Amino acid sequence: MTAAAQNENLNALFAPVGNGLEPDIVGVLESILRLYSITPQELFYKWESYCLKMGSEETVLDLPTARMFQKDVQDGLERSHQGKHSERKPIVNATPRTAVKSGDVYGMLDDLTPSAGPKRNASAKRRNDFETPAPKRVARPDKHNTTTPSGVSFSQRQNSGEIIQQINGHIPVAETPIAPYAEARIKPIANTDVKKFGYKPMSMRINESSEVLDERIEDFHALIQKHHKLEDSSFGDASAQSTNEIVAVGRIACDTPEGKLNQASLLLELSRKWGGGRRVPLKVEELQTYSLFPGQIVAVRGTNASGHYFQVTEVLTIPSPPLPVSAPATIHTMNGKMGVPDDSTGSPLNILFASGPYTADDNLDFEPLQALCKKAAEDMVDAMVLTGPLLDIEHPLLAAGDFDLPDVKGIDQDANMTTLFRLWISSELEKVCSAVPSLTIVIVPSTRDAISKHVSWPQEHLVRKDLGLPKQVKMLPDPCFISLNEVVVGISSHDVLVQLSREQMSHNSKTGLLERLPNYLIEQRHFFPLYPSLSRDKLSQDGVKAVGDCIDLGYYKLGEWSNVRPDILFLPSMLTPSVKVVDSVVVINPGTLSKRKAPGTFAQMTLTPRKISEEELSQSMIAHDVAERARVDVIRI
Repeated sequence: MTAAAQNENLNALFAPVGNGLEPDIVGVLESILRLYSITPQELFYKWESYCLKMGSEETVLDLPTARMFQKDVQDGLERSHQGKHSERKPIVNATPRTAVKSGDVYGMLDDLTPSAGPKRNASAKRRNDFETPAPKRVARPDKHNTTTPSGVSFSQRQNSGEIIQQINGHIPVAETPIAPYAEARIKPIANTDVKKFGYKPMSMRINESSEVLDERIEDFHALIQKHHKLEDSSFGDASAQSTNEIVAVGRIACDTPEGKLNQASLLLELSRKWGGGRRVPLKVEELQTYSLFPGQIVAVRGTNASGHYFQVTEVLTIPSPPLPVSAPATIHTMNGKMGVPDDSTGSPLNILFASGPYTADDNLDFEPLQALCKKAAEDMVDAMVLTGPLLDIEHPLLAAGDFDLPDVKGIDQDANMTTLFRLWISSELEKVCSAVPSLTIVIVPSTRDAISKHVSWPQEHLVRKDLGLPKQVKMLPDPCFISLNEVVVGISSHDVLVQLSREQMSHNSKTGLLERLPNYLIEQRHFFPLYPSLSRDKLSQDGVKAVGDCIDLGYYKLGEWSNVRPDILFLPSMLTPSVKVVDSVVVINPGTLSKRKAPGTFAQMTLTPRKISEEELSQSMIAHDVAERARVDVIRI
C-alpha cells in the first residue's frame, strides 16, 4: 500500500468527518502500522477497544491521546507475545473426573498427589451428562455501592443531559405540558406483517437460501433495466469471454470466506439466469470512485476480453425508493391530534429513542432504564421507542447465572427470565405508563435477548401478556416498519452499521463513513444487505465472546423494504452515536443506553406539525418533510 493510500485510509477510518487528521497524529498512527505490521482497519479496531477501555467512545484523538494509544497497543502485543511463550501443561489436579455412585474413578490419585484437592463425597449424586455445566462464580456487586468499572457510581455520573449530536438545533425543544394529555397524540400502525415472523427457526434449507439470494439479483436486474431504460441485449454474462461491452448485474463477494474485501479479492457473483451462478473476478482500478461491500447488488458496465476477469468501466446507479406521502386531509387529521387548529400552531411531538443494554456490566440495577423512564415521566413524552437487548444474554452476571435474586414476594429460586423481566423491566414501564397515560411505547427485540425464544434474524416479536406489560406497549418484530401518525419509521435492532464499517471498502468517496453506511441500506432496500455476515470471532471484543449472527436466509426477504424509504431510520449501533440526514431520511443511532464501563446515550426528537400550504391543498399527495421539521438530539443519560 502506498503512503498516500495509507494516509487516505487512516483519515477515512479515524476522521470520516471534517478536515482529516493532523500530520503529527498521522505520523504516530503510521509508526504503529510500520512497527507492528498491521493494517489500518486492524488499527481502527484496536482504537475502538481502547475507547471502550477508557470508558468513553467519544475520546478525542489528539496527539497526547495518540501517543497513549500507541503505548497501549505496544503493551497489548507484548502481553500477547509473553502469553504464547508462558503456556504450561495442565497440572494433574485439573484432570476432569467423573463422579460415580461408588466414588471418584480417579479418587486413588487424591491421596497420592500433594496438589490434588480433597476427595469427593462418595455418596454425591451423579451428574447428568447433558446437564448444563455450572457457571464460574462471578463476584456479586455491593448493592449499596453500585459503581461502574471505572469506579464512578451511576448517580455520580458527569455530563448528564449533555447534547453530543444534533440536527435542526434552531427548532425549540418540545415544552412539557402542564398536565398529561387526556388521550394519546400518537396513533401507531404497524406496516409490517407480524405473522410472517412467526416461522420455525433453525430449519433453514440450502436450496431455499440459494433461491432467495438468486431472486434478489433478478429483482435488482429488473429495477436497473427499468430505471436506465436498457434493452435485454445490453445485458450479458460477465464470466463469458467477449470483447463486447455489456452490463452485468450481480452480488459483490470476496475470493476467500475469511478474507477482507480489497481490489485484489473482488468477485461478482451472477444469477443462474445470466451467468449460471458463477463468480468472476472484477477489476475496478479504472474507476475514479466506488464504495463496495460483500452482499451488495451492483450493475457494472465493462468487458471480459481475456475470459479471466471482468474489467469495469462504470458502476450504474441504483435508484432509491421514493419517500412516503400522505393526503393533505390525512395530515390535517394527524395535526388535529397534536392540538393544531390551523396547521401552524400546536405542541410538537416529543419522542425518545433508546437501545439496550439497559444496565451496566457489573450490576443488575437497571439504573439507566430508570433514569430514562424518569425523564419520560417528567417531560410527559408522547412515545418511547426501545430496542433490545432488554435482558442481555451477554451480560456477565446473566451469562454466569450467579447473582442474588431480589428479596421480593413471589420471587423464589425457581424464577425464570420472564419473572426477572417483569421485575426489572415491566415494573419501570408500568410506572411511567401510569404517570403518563397518553404515552405510547414501542419495543423491538434483539437476538441477544435472553427472554426471546426466537434466536434468528429476522426475529419474532415478544409476547406482551407473558411479560406483564401495560396496554400502551406495542410489541414489534425485528426489523419492522411502523407509522407514528403519518411518519414512517424503519427500525432494526441488529447492528448492521458496525458490520458494514468493518467489511466495506471505498475509494475517493465524497461522503463520510457515518453517512455512507446508512446509505447502503437505502440503496439496497434492505435492513441487512451484508452477506455473509461477520463471524462470532470477528464480533467479539476485549476477550468477550459475542453471540454472533444467525441470519435465516430462507426468510431474508422479511428484511426487505417496501416500495418507499422511511422518514426515520432507527439503527442502534456500537459505532459513535450520531444523527444524520441521508437522502432525505433522518438516520438515528442513539448508541446504547448503558456502556460496559460508563453510562450511555439516547436520542430525543421534537417533531413539529406538518404545515400545509395553499398550493399543497389542491394536491392529491404530499411529502412528510420530516427532515426539515424534526429536531433530534443525542443526549447523555
